[in-house]
Order: sequence, then structure tokens, then C-alpha cells
Amino acid sequence: MKKILLFLFISLSISSVVIAQNDSASVLDGMKDRFKSEELNVIMLLQSTAAFSFQDDDFNGGREFGIGAPLLDFKGSLPNNYMYRLQLQLNRTPSILDAQVGYRFSEMFRLIAGANKPFMVLELDPSPASTDMINRARVVGAMVNARETGLTFLGDFDGIYYRAGIYNGTGFSQSNDNRFLYTGRLGFRNETFDTGINASLNRTRGESVGNTQLISAGDRSIYGAYIKYSGDQFFGTAEFLQSRFDLFTTTVEETITGYYVTAGIHATESDDFLIRLDHLSFDVSGNEDSDRLVFGWNRQINELVSFQLNGLYQINDVTDNQAGVSANFQFYF
Repeated sequence: MKKILLFLFISLSISSVVIAQNDSASVLDGMKDRFKSEELNVIMLLQSTAAFSFQDDDFNGGREFGIGAPLLDFKGSLPNNYMYRLQLQLNRTPSILDAQVGYRFSEMFRLIAGANKPFMVLELDPSPASTDMINRARVVGAMVNARETGLTFLGDFDGIYYRAGIYNGTGFSQSNDNRFLYTGRLGFRNETFDTGINASLNRTRGESVGNTQLISAGDRSIYGAYIKYSGDQFFGTAEFLQSRFDLFTTTVEETITGYYVTAGIHATESDDFLIRLDHLSFDVSGNEDSDRLVFGWNRQINELVSFQLNGLYQINDVTDNQAGVSANFQFYF
């Protein structure tokens, strides 16, 4: 297995250099013929990131260079309606993000078993290669885990779709207290709009709630709604998410509230300009409430290479306001 992964990684890396030097359709078509098929679809993401805080603090990652989310992804559909996916994050400590096997009974009912993204918030759905801004809206990190392990049920009808799941509820952690996370989503979409509601209940006790450093006593509810617009020139997303739970070892109920509104314009065939308002607040824990403004420029340099630039300004409820910039240069095959 290691030899196969190493061969594929080296092949893709060498081919990416060839494509950069020879931007011909024949080379790219050859790459697609080799690594893109229904049975085996290989996806590679390489990112080079930079962040700079105007104050000497940790806002937006402080002041640093990074490698973003280097990913190697294998997925496909097999005969007799079986599906699989294995996604690896190739940082200093390589790890498995997605490991799943599924079966397609029909478009109206598909079953996936293993580790994958839970359908709890729309902002988590896209690949890191396809997000509007470099960093996802803060509702994701504050209230949900990036991956969960369990069973996922999916179905699509004429414009209506559902997503449901039962998971361990502990994210990447292997710990389990024999209580589960239950999730559900019901939505409607057409060529222009995508709208829906999310609702989840995590019964796990002692759960670390996102990156907030808060711990849930159990029976944590997460619920929200979203709407997404995709027009020929303008596009945008608005999403609300809220979580209620008792703080661990207390009877004090905390409520985390978050929402974001993103609006953008396709200025040219290669350039998008965006603006986002990102709100996050807490009722009783003492974590600071804040509103963040993010300004973005996304440029698609060619079919495989793109660039993102974000400017951020955060209005804090108590402490001084903060500002910074970040950039992302990526190759996505």
C-alpha cells in the first residue's frame, strides 16, 4: 500500500511540473486519462499559505508561512453499485481524513460507512480547494468536528435532498462513551438556489466543543439554516448555526451563536471579489463575542493553479480590534 501511494504521489508531482512547463491540452488530457475515471479518481491538493497579523498576536494564525492542507484523495464507484474513498492529509504527521465504503441502492438512498464529513453545516461541505475564503467561517471550528465516524444516509429526489447520520460524536478522537451523535439535513436546490435546515444532537458526555475550549455535559443540540445563491455574475451564501448545551460538571447552559453572510461577484472569467461578515458569540462562558469582516480576491490562473488573497478586520466586544492578511497559492488536480 505504501509503495502504491508513493508511486502515485511521485507521478502526480512530476506531472504537475511538466504541466507547469508545458501548458498543453494534450498533457493535461493524458493526466486525466491516467488518474481520472469512474473506478479510480485521484485528487491532489498542494497549498502554500502565508498569514500576517498587524498586531504581534495570534490573530488569523499570527505571522507565519504554511503548507495549508496538502491532500491526496482516492475515490471511485465500482461495479454493483459500491463506492469507496480514502483521503490522506500529507503534513508532517500524515493522517487519514476520510475512510469510507458505501453502497448505492438508488439515487434516493445511499449508505456510507466510515469516517467522513458530517452534514451539520453547509460551510464544511466544500473541499479546502473550493472554499470562498481561505479559512472557513468560524461557525465550523466553534461548533462541529471536521470528521465523524459512523453511518451516513443520503438521498436525492427532484430538487429535494436529505442527509442523515449516526456517529460516535467524538471527531478524530478514538474515545467513546457508548453515546452517539445524530444528524439530519433537509434541503431543496435548483440551478440557482440551494436552501435547507440542519439539526443535530450529540449525546456524548465530556465532548470538547470545537475549538472553543468548552466541554459539554452531554445532549448538545446544534441547529441552523442556510441559503446559497449561484448566479451568472453574482453569488453568495448566508448561514445561521446555534448550539445549546450544559457546561461540563455544572448546570449552566451555554449557547453559542454564529452566522456568516458572503457575497461575491464574478468580475472576469478568472477573478472573483468577495466580502463576508462572520459573527460568533457566547452567552455565559466568558469567551469573547466578535464580528469579523473578510475581503477576498480569488484568481484562477489556469485550470490547475489558483491564488487567494484575504484581508481581515475583527471587531471584538471587549479587547482591541484586530486586523491581518492571508494568502493561498495552490495546485489542485
